[in-house]
Amino acid sequence: MYESKQATKIRFSRRVSSMHYTPFRSGQVLQTPLTSSRLERFQRGNVFRALNQTLDRCDVLEGHTGCVNALDWACDGTILLSGGDDTTVRLWQFDQCELKHDYSLTCPTIINTGHRDNIFNAKMLPQSSRIVTAARDAEIRVFDLRTSSASLTMPRKAGTYFNDLRIATIRCHGDSVKKIATEHSSDLFMSVSEDGTVRQHDLRTPHTCRRSGSCPTPLIDVGHSLLAMSLSSLTPHELVVAGEEHHGYLFDRRHLRRTIENSWGMVPKPGERMTTCVRTFGRPQPLNGRRFPLGSHITSARISDSNGHEVILSYRHDGVYLYSTNDDPEINVNFSQSQQSAGSQKNEDNDILPCSNSENRLNMPMVMPRRRFFGARNARTVKDVNFLGPNDDWIVSGSDDGHFFIWDKSGGNLHGIYEGDSSVVNVVEGHPYLPLVAVSGIDHTIKIFHPTRSPSSFSRMANSKEIMENNMRPQSSPAWSFANFSALQLLADVQT
Repeated sequence: MYESKQATKIRFSRRVSSMHYTPFRSGQVLQTPLTSSRLERFQRGNVFRALNQTLDRCDVLEGHTGCVNALDWACDGTILLSGGDDTTVRLWQFDQCELKHDYSLTCPTIINTGHRDNIFNAKMLPQSSRIVTAARDAEIRVFDLRTSSASLTMPRKAGTYFNDLRIATIRCHGDSVKKIATEHSSDLFMSVSEDGTVRQHDLRTPHTCRRSGSCPTPLIDVGHSLLAMSLSSLTPHELVVAGEEHHGYLFDRRHLRRTIENSWGMVPKPGERMTTCVRTFGRPQPLNGRRFPLGSHITSARISDSNGHEVILSYRHDGVYLYSTNDDPEINVNFSQSQQSAGSQKNEDNDILPCSNSENRLNMPMVMPRRRFFGARNARTVKDVNFLGPNDDWIVSGSDDGHFFIWDKSGGNLHGIYEGDSSVVNVVEGHPYLPLVAVSGIDHTIKIFHPTRSPSSFSRMANSKEIMENNMRPQSSPAWSFANFSALQLLADVQT
């Protein structure tokens, strides 16, 4: 017989102590975390101390037959969604009987989505059994587990395929759909596409998508390809979008600039007469008068769920930048003389170069970064960047060399380098309340990492200098060298 939610969470909190971390065993029942502030603070403190230890791989999830591009801890962490090039979505659940591994997961449900190309993102809508997928075929598909026998609570043979769960197909976008962002609703969600638009969808008001323009007006249209979108549960009116340009954009949905011309069918200019852009995010110009190379754009964006104002952007052929929407816009900034530690650079006011506004199409005030994190290589594939920890204490990113990097957000120190893929790590997702990290990339598997007090077989911190120097050396494309030359010199200075 299952124990109560409170008893389970209290027992978990006792086991994850500050000095003696013990994993949450497979046979225990996972439930939604308690909302009690005192107990929640105790649990958060324990998870922070656990994640502050070295990580080691505890499980490998097999089943996909292509690259795994999407990971999402759903239902308050009781389910791990995965999707990828094989166009299936798999639902992984904690196995309460399997004792082979700590945090053992099995896959009882597999959804054949019917997408004609790679799945880039998969999300479960809050307080529902609906799953939304986004893919290269420019379609968004919605599935409901209640439409079939695919109940999450019904035991079944592992690996059962379902083909009859789709309840909606949305074809509003004209190009690949990259990301889905959920809200506090089982009916509302947003999508971002390479067609340069962000759209809001309401499943309560279905429509038939036609090329004649019957779809609702996009929420945002920036006029260039978009790859990333993020919004925080603390500030859901604000969202960050970014893509194949040097700047990220902060939009405020409370500032609606729709006019009567929209209802007449007049098409607004890119970035105008829609949700208002209130800030842009930039970065310093390269040294010695160089320009940003072709292809040095933003591949991923995240807003912190713990404070609602911190933003991280990951640049191709560059590093990860940390911003705050609370910062006043600046005109000039440069990182060249300020080095906190290996893997991080911080903004100082005593050494200034002009920032680039040449491609700030929306002509809004520009916020410059607080810190730059480097060492990972972002060139071959589109990589996510993410926060990690109960209070978004760390920043984590995949790399082209098969590792994922963890940096301390506040101090900027390199916290860990781990082997996560035989080729490229693209996605890293931390569990919402357990000290677990899910990692995926080019391999057809998902790796699960957890803290350990024993030596880690997958930590590469002992080789951190060699790994980071190799990642920052010029690759086959000369564009890679300019952004990391100064960082490589600074790394050498610090280590000598």
